[in-house]
Amino acid sequence: MSEKLQKILAAHGLGSRRVMEQWISDGRIRVNGSIATLGDRVSETDQIQADGRLIGRKKIRHRHLLYNKPAGEICSRDDPEGRPSVFRRLPKLKNQRWISIGRLDFNTGGLLLFTTDGTLANRLMHPSAGVDREYAVRVLGHVSENNLENMRTGVLLEDGMARFTDIRKSRDEDSANQWYYVVLMEGKNREVRRIWESQGLRISRLKRVRFGSFFIPSMVKSGKFVELKNREIKELYRMSQPPDQEINR
Repeated sequence: MSEKLQKILAAHGLGSRRVMEQWISDGRIRVNGSIATLGDRVSETDQIQADGRLIGRKKIRHRHLLYNKPAGEICSRDDPEGRPSVFRRLPKLKNQRWISIGRLDFNTGGLLLFTTDGTLANRLMHPSAGVDREYAVRVLGHVSENNLENMRTGVLLEDGMARFTDIRKSRDEDSANQWYYVVLMEGKNREVRRIWESQGLRISRLKRVRFGSFFIPSMVKSGKFVELKNREIKELYRMSQPPDQEINR
């Protein structure tokens, strides 16, 4: 049985499917000695090379971890401005690459999941998986009931409509700073901040506290990570399936 070339490459942890498609377009991938093209499919008997290195076809043992990202790190491997990357803290890998499941912007901290399985990462980031994300938000200024209703109903941003599926006010507050917990069903660039800014409100601190059924364990301090256990890995793969499907691993 044949499969799409970019899917096979992603499954081997070389990067997401989108990144692998770019590698194919750039001529970095060869199949049976010939430069591959987008749309190619491969079977188990085909020989695949990436940048001249042979890609083994044996079953790979993937790794997965949870990282508590501090504010002040980027989610890219390289940055022209020389800012620190989340990848500098992760374990070194041989013949695999860490892939972040979604991103957090430079000034946002909190829960970030990593995997070496590009197919899994792609599924979890796709809207069809229905994975929600929860954030703790510290807001400056007065938040009115009208503001909250607008953000629940939906606001128009430059890239379309956006809304929170849930907003809860924290019990701990003072007159200048108010904490809220908000839930999103997708993760567009700076979406949480932009929704609040649409109401003329400014966020002074933002942290992701949940991704699907995953929370940050109390033992995982900012800047630290923990590798997921078998039970958690099974849950990760279960989450990657659309709600009307089951997965057996």
